[in-house]
Amino acid sequence: MVKDQDYLKKTASFCVDLAKKLGATDVTAVVGHSISETVNFRNRKLDESDRSDSLGVSLETYIGKKKSSISSSNLNEDNIKTLIERCIETTQITPEDEFNSLPDQDLLAKKINDLNLYDDDHIENNEKIEYLKEAEEAALEKKEIINTETGFTESKSNFILASSDGFLNGYKSSSFSASCVAIAKDSNNKMERDYEFTSTCHLHDMLRPNQIGSLAAKKTIQKLNPQKIESEKISIIFDRRISKGILSSFASAISASSIARGTSFLKDKINEEIFSTSINIYDKPDITKGLGSRYFDNEGVKTKELKLVDQGVLKHYLVDTYYGRKLNLKSNGRSGGTSNLYFEKGSTSYKDLLRLNRRIIYVTETIGHGSNLVTGDYSVGANGFMVEDGIFKYPVSEITIAGNFKDIFKNITLADDLEFKYSTNAPTMLIEGMVVAGK
Repeated sequence: MVKDQDYLKKTASFCVDLAKKLGATDVTAVVGHSISETVNFRNRKLDESDRSDSLGVSLETYIGKKKSSISSSNLNEDNIKTLIERCIETTQITPEDEFNSLPDQDLLAKKINDLNLYDDDHIENNEKIEYLKEAEEAALEKKEIINTETGFTESKSNFILASSDGFLNGYKSSSFSASCVAIAKDSNNKMERDYEFTSTCHLHDMLRPNQIGSLAAKKTIQKLNPQKIESEKISIIFDRRISKGILSSFASAISASSIARGTSFLKDKINEEIFSTSINIYDKPDITKGLGSRYFDNEGVKTKELKLVDQGVLKHYLVDTYYGRKLNLKSNGRSGGTSNLYFEKGSTSYKDLLRLNRRIIYVTETIGHGSNLVTGDYSVGANGFMVEDGIFKYPVSEITIAGNFKDIFKNITLADDLEFKYSTNAPTMLIEGMVVAGK
């Protein structure tokens, strides 16, 4: 079991009080405990079983506009005292930065509603093993599947954030996740691989093991015997597993740090239309059981739903205290980034999206990290399928897709099949007129 709130509060409060006595003008302390258990199988045999138990403290001390930080996994009282002394000594010789400060007190979270982020249930290792065996057996029912890799991870965590401005709060969270990777071989002895997974805050919300095994096998077999295609300019559909990546790049481009440094193509774009008018983007931290849900951000600032893009118009950056001061903006509770980020679902059905153009490449996998957020250029390797008149014709491989986010954002059409499977979620997405480099 993770440490209870009382223990963590007592330790965090001790850190803050002692640092103040030793000369810090402001202090923040985070004391956290996490436990994670993982079991991995490979081709019906136990590959690895691991358990980690992490208890630690992270401390930031301020002396005026000077700031430094330190952390340790040793919570012995004498060690904490030494840790705080060293942190203050370092702070004293650190250059001043006029933007260093704690958040404004009126922005701190005070009222917290239960989001049901913690599940007391525990699944023993032998039960994890049975789950993985069932997943592998379901995948291996297909004769084309020659190998499987599966894993099950259960994690529990609890933390307290304390600061010298009086903030003292934290919360428990849990996650249960399992995955199955399947490898298939065709008649020419060429192999393909794909996967399926499930990840939830609560144990009983997970997919059944036979579901992830069967889906992993189906997706893998569909990729056998891929063809190479000629280079052309063509519409691309991103599967939901891939379309969320476009949203992640957008989030990176609107972080206050990128904007303040001038390293984002979206600098000075607030209240400008950067998407088509049909696009709305939300960041919603208060979804019950949400994988990205939180009660407050990394600084204790209250979080609320933000409509980042309203009918194509950029309305907010992701602002924390430090970079907010640089930009003369108030924190909007996004220290640590987004929470549950998503595109509002579109009005086009999945089947109709496939028929919007006579020929479309349906991308199920991207390779590499080809986003240049300074220029907006985007280029990645990809695999997927050729779709003609709404019908999946054959798998394609070894292609590169490229464009610029300024054009990509303007040419997005979204399906109505949004589901909340990750902390960042997007429906199936069609992008008109991307460049595809083939053979």
